[in-house]
Amino acid sequence: MTKQFCTRRQFCKAVGFGLVSLGLSGCASLNQRRASDKPNFIIIFCDDMGYGDIGPFGANGYSTPNLDRMAAEGMVFTDFHVGSSVCSPSRAAIMTGCYPNRVGVPGNFHPGSKNGMNLDAVTIAQLVKQKGYATAMYGKWHLGHLPEYLPTSRGFDEWFGLPYSNDMWPYHPDKRYNFPDLPLMEGQKVLNPAVEPEDQQNLTTWFTDRTVKFINKNKDRPFLIYLPHAMPHVPLYVSDKYKDKTKRGVFGDVIEEIDWGVGKIMDALKKNGIDEDTLVIFTSDNGPWLLYGDHAGSADPRREGKMTSFEGGFRVPCVMRWPGRIPKGKRCDELASTIDLLPTIAALAQINPPEKIDGKDISPLMFGIPGAKSPHDVYYYFAGYNLQAIRSGKWKLVFPHKYSIPEPAGMGGQHGKYGLREIGLSLFDLSKDISETTDVKDKYPDMVKRLEELAVVARAELGKKPR
Repeated sequence: MTKQFCTRRQFCKAVGFGLVSLGLSGCASLNQRRASDKPNFIIIFCDDMGYGDIGPFGANGYSTPNLDRMAAEGMVFTDFHVGSSVCSPSRAAIMTGCYPNRVGVPGNFHPGSKNGMNLDAVTIAQLVKQKGYATAMYGKWHLGHLPEYLPTSRGFDEWFGLPYSNDMWPYHPDKRYNFPDLPLMEGQKVLNPAVEPEDQQNLTTWFTDRTVKFINKNKDRPFLIYLPHAMPHVPLYVSDKYKDKTKRGVFGDVIEEIDWGVGKIMDALKKNGIDEDTLVIFTSDNGPWLLYGDHAGSADPRREGKMTSFEGGFRVPCVMRWPGRIPKGKRCDELASTIDLLPTIAALAQINPPEKIDGKDISPLMFGIPGAKSPHDVYYYFAGYNLQAIRSGKWKLVFPHKYSIPEPAGMGGQHGKYGLREIGLSLFDLSKDISETTDVKDKYPDMVKRLEELAVVARAELGKKPR
């Protein structure tokens, strides 16, 4: 990480400069609009948001009117999965269209890490730049913090945000981690070498306002914006305008502020006349971190959460909106994943995707084409290099492994304690048993055999650490 420190005064001036001039221009004339083969793309990627944490997926105790509107004007994906149930690997998946092991990210990076996502992996930003797209990222990276791994070295024209998780700082409740100061960065430059609580409470606003400014500046050219929010990953912080607003405490306040940001972004698109030129995708990197109790979200009735290979860890909320292209108020119940976003965006922008990727083009699902099915005959649930589960259609085979659950969960921002559990070979019919409670392997031995054979292939390709 390049350590070009600036004073607090210089930092505030720099941040302020990025947030001024946010007045929105009127609608662009028709001859200013992008060609149909170059739509805009905005990916809003929340951190540790559970399946049931927004209104379209059943949240209560707070409201998400803008996400509700986004769902009413677009499509919700009820069977949307991530590439991993922890941060760095999940981000590698959305950036490259690959299972994270394929691009060298089996687990999380930390402030002391000397490596990052494989440098030969093509990111979604590098891909669209082939067609002249402007690219920007505002938020948490977590794919390597040394200069060659940072976003502006991986295809993004702009980046303002955190190099890794917002809890990797000296205030972590578990002092055994002994994390160093958490920097806030702009490109390759450190704007603020030591993020403080008052900075954390402004992150959602800052990232949103930077996004709106970029939309205004690039309304006449195609763009891709990646907005990976730091929230609702703990520690939870919210700006004064949303503090103590909900019945769900600070967690609900945080979600309502994220929802506010979604509204600001959709308003900016409309006021700039590019609403119908822009695909907006809202999703999460993994399920809720249940260890933190009232500061965590919910995946109910899906089993467990973050750091597990059950549905509560891998299945996340997803809403997509593109006026005039994605049908209004629809839902898709087919299996899709964050690894599908890169090849789908490539198809929409008429770009050839990298050859060796795992994701598929899901635009037929997005556009509600009658009879469209999931392009995935098989889907893998890896934890590091350990294949913990495999799925085909409604069937999910879980392999014997140990996993952790909160016993008990924490409260008030403090983490609880983990209890170790173990599961044996189990087959679940997700169409009837979304909570993964009833093992039916004895009833369907042929399906168990088929999935075990597919697992052999998966382990051979992705289950070994490269030498």
